[in-house]
Amino acid sequence: MDRFLSIQAFVRVAETESFAEAARQLGVANSVVTQRVKQLEEFIEAPLFHRTTRAVKLSEIGADYYKECADLVARLDGVTDQMREIKGSPTGTLRLTVIPGFALGHLSKVLHEYQERYPDIFLDIIVNDIIVDPVEKGFDIILQLFEPASDALIVRRIFPVRRLFLATPEYIARFGMPRRPEDLLRHRLGVYNGYPTRNRWQFMRGNRRIDIDLPAALRTNSVHLLKEHALAHAAVVCIPTIAAADDIVAGRLTPVLYGYRLSSFWLSAVYPVTHRYNVKVKLFVDFIQERFAGEPHWDRVLMTNGFLPHDDVSTGS
Repeated sequence: MDRFLSIQAFVRVAETESFAEAARQLGVANSVVTQRVKQLEEFIEAPLFHRTTRAVKLSEIGADYYKECADLVARLDGVTDQMREIKGSPTGTLRLTVIPGFALGHLSKVLHEYQERYPDIFLDIIVNDIIVDPVEKGFDIILQLFEPASDALIVRRIFPVRRLFLATPEYIARFGMPRRPEDLLRHRLGVYNGYPTRNRWQFMRGNRRIDIDLPAALRTNSVHLLKEHALAHAAVVCIPTIAAADDIVAGRLTPVLYGYRLSSFWLSAVYPVTHRYNVKVKLFVDFIQERFAGEPHWDRVLMTNGFLPHDDVSTGS
């Protein structure tokens, strides 16, 4: 028995709760993972998993063993990556999932520079608004808006994501300019359906807070669809400035409720705790944080031109 390979297989099954997914991530046959875990169980003389036709769960002994093994595998993988980096350029595949608003408008502009710096790292990127568990799905890094609550994941903030209610000048000329949050009740609204507060919205102006329920005529997980809906003069929409800054500066979209501030989110890099020693993960996250440090350039443009009030969001990481 190769003890490390057996421990590695055990850790991957524990994280994915699936022998098949662990085999896929390790690039071996299902039978290989099954055999490695079986050999490890025979070696320690205890069952590591409770197996049913529907689920694979750690046993009590397996849970204790996993805590020790996960860190061991992560450290050894990290040391191996560091040795590769010392000898030359880091190598391997980095699997990411990224929200469309960042991937399509901004991330693509810096990926070329990243690959020029690290030519032997291959990027496998899924662009998706759906929040996934990087451990379960086998991703190295998730670039997402909402920070997870799981202790098995590490979060590193990249930049704040601000939101504005917007409409076209043509829409405003026809239906009027909303000047208070309550005015939105008389308009057709389009909103992103992933916000945790759903219909409940909070507006800040100075020290004053206004809470209001705003039913929407259109809900979607695509900020790009919302922007196109607004550009068709169909509604007032709320979308992040990262997706709308160019249209605002060009005059195609107009901010409404100027002076009222919505809560902001952070775009964060999320990755498994077991990847904290992974050189490829560290290099990519450090690179993205470096390129997008400080106030996002699209927000600086909006602030400079008077389209976005300065607020109290900290841009520290």
